[in-house]
Amino acid sequence: MTQIIDFYFDVGSPASYLAWTQLPALAQRANSDIRWKPMLLGGVFKATDNQSPAMNPTKSRYTRMDMERFARAYGVTLNFNPYFPLNTLLLMRGAVGFLGAQEFHRYLEAVFRAMWVDQKNMNDPEVAADVLYQAGFNPDKVLALCEDPSVKAELKQFTEEAVERGIFGAPTFFIGDEMFFGQDRMPQLENYLSDRQGAEF
Repeated sequence: MTQIIDFYFDVGSPASYLAWTQLPALAQRANSDIRWKPMLLGGVFKATDNQSPAMNPTKSRYTRMDMERFARAYGVTLNFNPYFPLNTLLLMRGAVGFLGAQEFHRYLEAVFRAMWVDQKNMNDPEVAADVLYQAGFNPDKVLALCEDPSVKAELKQFTEEAVERGIFGAPTFFIGDEMFFGQDRMPQLENYLSDRQGAEF
């Protein structure tokens, strides 16, 4: 039976970016589907009295080094964004707006790569518009989507759902009620999926 991975993420999180580069292959190996859960990490931090490692210089230095090691291990490019941390409200509304649509994965790829490969300042409207245009989107239509009241409400709902499930950071994964926090827990996630799959036979 196909299992479901709930993937809570924010494009402003470099750890979410690393998870995004690896999760589809993991899901395929584990005969699992991904249920994408865009959330606003700033809202989660506020609700849980947590904060980004970037707010602690010592922890920030180590976290950056650690993620660079993972990027090398994964064989992917990770260039830390000089504008980090960014306000991802509009970007995450865009992710919600395209959720379930054909453009969803193209949107995520454009934004994640702009943030964590090309080091773009995605808080600059002109920069963000150019990134979206180059990816084949109409920036004005994307902005209109981000201002849609139903999209705003859905992002708020995803964020509140995350907090209710005990999430305090990104990325976070769930298999049923089993929670895995951090892209570095993906081996545990895959082992758990494998064990569950084996138990069914």
